[in-house]
Amino acid sequence: MKFKIKNLKLKISAGISLLEILVAVAIFAVLGVMVTRSIALTLRGSKKSELTLKVRENIGYSLSVIERQLRNADSITSCSSDTEIGYIDSFGNPSTFSCEGMDGGDPYIASGSARLTSNEVKITKCTFSCTSTEPPAVNVSITAIDSQAEGVEGASVTASTKVYLRTY
Repeated sequence: MKFKIKNLKLKISAGISLLEILVAVAIFAVLGVMVTRSIALTLRGSKKSELTLKVRENIGYSLSVIERQLRNADSITSCSSDTEIGYIDSFGNPSTFSCEGMDGGDPYIASGSARLTSNEVKITKCTFSCTSTEPPAVNVSITAIDSQAEGVEGASVTASTKVYLRTY
């Protein structure tokens, strides 16, 4: 069996043209920009999640202290202001919860003179409202943001609760 090859012409390439190089560079540039943007968005989302979690933990701690103290309180002594509530604790001592610095400065939630929220959290809205039901109840609503958050990373977190007093 014999094969005959007729008119076999070999084409020898001299190299890559400038246009092919430019197309390859453009493709890699577009891919690089897309990867960089996706990494930046992922990092921004991660930062926002961390800040939101920190604010939520601060508000959660404050609400748990308020709930525990008010639930076991003997009575509510004053609820005339939206930003402060006075009560008599289970040992007969007068105490208060208040939203301090809401008119400017460094807003935070206070129990007596103690600070319930950290310096890293800025309280934007805080209200206490009492209802004269049986048993008495207190509605607490807190809205806060991270004090160090910038732009899109700063998410507002709102939490509220209704506490019924155990007045036996």
